[in-house]
Amino acid sequence: MGQTQNLEVGPSENTLAIIKPNAVKKNVAGKIISMWEDAGFYIQAIKKVWLMPHQARGFYREHEGKPFFEGLIEFMTSGPVYLLVLAAPGAVQRNRDLMGATDPAKAADGTIRKLFADSLTQNAVHGSDSLKSAEREISFFFNTFELP
Repeated sequence: MGQTQNLEVGPSENTLAIIKPNAVKKNVAGKIISMWEDAGFYIQAIKKVWLMPHQARGFYREHEGKPFFEGLIEFMTSGPVYLLVLAAPGAVQRNRDLMGATDPAKAADGTIRKLFADSLTQNAVHGSDSLKSAEREISFFFNTFELP
Protein backbone atom coordinates (compact mmCIF):
# COMPACT_ATOMS: atom_id res chain seq x y z
CA MET A 1 0.00 0.00 0.00
CA GLY A 2 2.96 2.35 0.45
CA GLN A 3 3.39 2.91 -3.27
CA THR A 4 1.97 5.98 -4.98
CA GLN A 5 -1.04 5.15 -7.10
CA ASN A 6 -2.22 7.09 -10.12
CA LEU A 7 -5.29 9.20 -9.47
CA GLU A 8 -8.41 8.25 -11.35
CA VAL A 9 -9.50 10.69 -14.00
CA GLY A 10 -12.58 12.64 -12.97
CA PRO A 11 -13.83 15.24 -10.55
CA SER A 12 -12.59 15.17 -7.00
CA GLU A 13 -14.88 14.44 -4.06
CA ASN A 14 -14.37 14.90 -0.33
CA THR A 15 -14.70 12.40 2.47
CA LEU A 16 -14.28 12.66 6.23
CA ALA A 17 -11.68 10.54 7.96
CA ILE A 18 -11.03 10.22 11.67
CA ILE A 19 -7.91 8.77 13.24
CA LYS A 20 -9.37 7.30 16.43
CA PRO A 21 -7.95 7.59 19.98
CA ASN A 22 -6.23 4.19 20.00
CA ALA A 23 -4.20 5.02 16.87
CA VAL A 24 -3.31 8.47 18.23
CA LYS A 25 -2.21 6.90 21.53
CA LYS A 26 -0.03 4.36 19.67
CA ASN A 27 1.61 7.27 17.80
CA VAL A 28 0.76 5.95 14.33
CA ALA A 29 -1.26 8.94 13.06
CA GLY A 30 1.63 10.06 10.86
CA LYS A 31 1.91 6.60 9.30
CA ILE A 32 -1.83 6.58 8.57
CA ILE A 33 -1.71 10.08 7.06
CA SER A 34 1.23 8.98 4.89
CA MET A 35 -0.82 6.03 3.65
CA TRP A 36 -3.59 8.40 2.53
CA GLU A 37 -1.10 10.71 0.83
CA ASP A 38 0.73 7.81 -0.83
CA ALA A 39 -2.64 6.58 -2.15
CA GLY A 40 -3.20 9.93 -3.86
CA PHE A 41 -5.46 11.69 -1.38
CA TYR A 42 -5.07 15.43 -0.84
CA ILE A 43 -5.63 16.69 2.71
CA GLN A 44 -8.12 19.56 2.42
CA ALA A 45 -8.27 20.13 6.19
CA ILE A 46 -6.93 18.53 9.35
CA LYS A 47 -7.25 19.22 13.07
CA LYS A 48 -6.60 17.42 16.31
CA VAL A 49 -9.40 17.56 18.88
CA TRP A 50 -10.56 15.80 22.02
CA LEU A 51 -14.25 15.07 21.46
CA MET A 52 -16.68 15.93 24.21
CA PRO A 53 -19.43 13.36 24.89
CA HIS A 54 -22.14 15.56 23.32
CA GLN A 55 -20.05 15.86 20.12
CA ALA A 56 -19.50 12.10 19.89
CA ARG A 57 -23.19 11.44 20.56
CA GLY A 58 -24.20 13.93 17.87
CA PHE A 59 -21.78 12.48 15.35
CA TYR A 60 -22.79 8.85 15.96
CA ARG A 61 -26.49 9.59 16.56
CA GLU A 62 -27.66 7.00 13.99
CA HIS A 63 -26.27 4.31 16.31
CA GLU A 64 -28.07 5.55 19.43
CA GLY A 65 -29.95 2.73 21.15
CA LYS A 66 -27.71 0.01 19.70
CA PRO A 67 -25.87 -2.21 22.19
CA PHE A 68 -22.42 -0.86 21.28
CA PHE A 69 -23.36 2.85 21.38
CA GLU A 70 -22.28 3.74 24.93
CA GLY A 71 -18.97 1.91 24.56
CA LEU A 72 -18.35 3.70 21.26
CA ILE A 73 -18.97 7.09 22.88
CA GLU A 74 -16.71 6.23 25.82
CA PHE A 75 -13.95 5.13 23.43
CA MET A 76 -14.23 8.12 21.08
CA THR A 77 -13.96 10.53 24.04
CA SER A 78 -11.07 8.67 25.71
CA GLY A 79 -8.34 10.69 23.98
CA PRO A 80 -7.63 13.03 21.11
CA VAL A 81 -8.54 12.25 17.51
CA TYR A 82 -7.47 13.67 14.17
CA LEU A 83 -10.26 14.89 11.90
CA LEU A 84 -9.41 15.09 8.21
CA VAL A 85 -11.14 16.06 5.00
CA LEU A 86 -9.59 13.99 2.23
CA ALA A 87 -10.05 14.84 -1.45
CA ALA A 88 -9.59 12.62 -4.51
CA PRO A 89 -11.65 11.29 -7.40
CA GLY A 90 -13.86 8.58 -5.87
CA ALA A 91 -12.62 9.53 -2.40
CA VAL A 92 -15.38 7.85 -0.38
CA GLN A 93 -14.95 4.37 -1.88
CA ARG A 94 -11.19 4.64 -2.27
CA ASN A 95 -10.85 5.55 1.41
CA ARG A 96 -13.09 2.68 2.46
CA ASP A 97 -10.93 0.31 0.41
CA LEU A 98 -7.73 1.68 1.98
CA MET A 99 -9.16 1.50 5.52
CA GLY A 100 -10.21 -2.14 5.11
CA ALA A 101 -13.09 -4.02 6.69
CA THR A 102 -14.61 -2.57 9.89
CA ASP A 103 -13.59 -5.77 11.67
CA PRO A 104 -9.78 -5.76 11.52
CA ALA A 105 -9.76 -9.58 11.65
CA LYS A 106 -11.50 -9.50 8.23
CA ALA A 107 -9.46 -6.60 6.81
CA ALA A 108 -7.16 -7.27 3.86
CA ASP A 109 -3.39 -7.23 4.37
CA GLY A 110 -1.88 -3.78 3.93
CA THR A 111 -5.04 -1.88 4.88
CA ILE A 112 -5.06 0.68 7.68
CA ARG A 113 -7.23 -1.41 9.96
CA LYS A 114 -5.23 -4.59 9.39
CA LEU A 115 -2.05 -2.70 10.29
CA PHE A 116 -3.22 -0.50 13.18
CA ALA A 117 -6.58 -1.60 14.65
CA ASP A 118 -6.88 -3.21 18.06
CA SER A 119 -10.47 -4.51 17.89
CA LEU A 120 -13.81 -4.07 16.15
CA THR A 121 -14.53 -0.86 18.11
CA GLN A 122 -10.93 0.32 18.38
CA ASN A 123 -10.37 -0.07 14.65
CA ALA A 124 -8.02 2.94 14.25
CA VAL A 125 -10.00 4.97 11.70
CA HIS A 126 -13.44 6.11 10.59
CA GLY A 127 -14.41 7.01 7.05
CA SER A 128 -17.63 8.27 5.53
CA ASP A 129 -19.73 5.51 3.94
CA SER A 130 -21.39 7.62 1.21
CA LEU A 131 -21.23 11.06 -0.37
CA LYS A 132 -24.31 12.09 1.60
CA SER A 133 -22.69 10.95 4.87
CA ALA A 134 -19.45 12.69 3.90
CA GLU A 135 -21.24 16.01 3.44
CA ARG A 136 -23.01 15.67 6.82
CA GLU A 137 -19.91 14.50 8.64
CA ILE A 138 -17.62 17.17 7.19
CA SER A 139 -20.08 19.94 8.06
CA PHE A 140 -20.43 18.49 11.59
CA PHE A 141 -16.74 19.07 12.32
CA PHE A 142 -15.58 21.78 9.89
CA ASN A 143 -16.99 25.22 9.15
CA THR A 144 -16.69 26.97 5.79
CA PHE A 145 -13.70 29.03 6.99
CA GLU A 146 -11.69 25.84 7.57
CA LEU A 147 -12.19 24.44 4.07
CA PRO A 148 -10.76 25.65 0.75
